[in-house]
Parts: sequence; C-alpha cells; structure tokens
Amino acid sequence: MRAVVQRVNGARVTVDGETAGEIVGEGLCVLVGVTHDDTPAKAAQLARKLWSVRILEGEKSCSDIGAPLLVISQFTLYGDARKGRRPTWNAAAPGPVAEPLVNEVCARLRELGADVAEGRFGENMKVSLLNDGPFTVLLEV
Repeated sequence: MRAVVQRVNGARVTVDGETAGEIVGEGLCVLVGVTHDDTPAKAAQLARKLWSVRILEGEKSCSDIGAPLLVISQFTLYGDARKGRRPTWNAAAPGPVAEPLVNEVCARLRELGADVAEGRFGENMKVSLLNDGPFTVLLEV
C-alpha cells in the first residue's frame, strides 16, 4: 500500500457538487493506493502508521491531539509513466480488491480512536485542501 500524506488545515472531497467527506482544522489528508499483493494486515499497518506518524505542528501525531484524517482512494498512485507518454495502471489493484482494503484502513483508524472522513471509491472526486507547511510525505507498507 502506498499513501501520500499531507498535513492540512482543513480538507474536503466533493462528488457531483456534494460534500462526501470533510475535516476542519489541523489534520491529515491521505491519498491511498492499493497494489495486487496488499492485504488486510498491510491495511492495518498503514492505519497504525497514519495514526502515529509525527508530522503535525510541534512533531505531534493525530493520536497525540485527536486530529482528524480525510482518507481518499487513489489508484493513480500506482501509475507508471516511465515509458511513453501515457501512464499504465498495471500495478494498481482492481476495484474489487482495492475498495475493501481502503475501507479496512478507515475501519482500523476508527478502531484506534481516529475521526475519519472519506471520499467515495470509484467516483470522480474533487479534493480541496489547505496544505500546511507545505508538508507532504509518501508512506509505503
């Protein structure tokens, strides 16, 4: 699993003009990509990392201050544009594999005590956020 994690001061995802998920104030906007060999165990590992990674103001984590997370599925994180002019998506897991694993990340975060907002899997989403820093990291498990 791969995640692009952005420290934000608010983030929202809309689908067809309707808010699907939103966090207010300091938190993390997380784009999650799934590949073919990912498992529920990797989803749980990613959730633990997201909950405890110290990238918020003052080297705090979401678990330290109860900061919310907005989790959005993003198959394009496994795009490969090294050859030609069009990326290939061969490394991205198909929807029936990826969707349950993105849901598992969210479920595990909630079990840890996180306030989690979500995008809508497979939909054309519009994401708006205020990147704080800017601060963006790539996590892989």
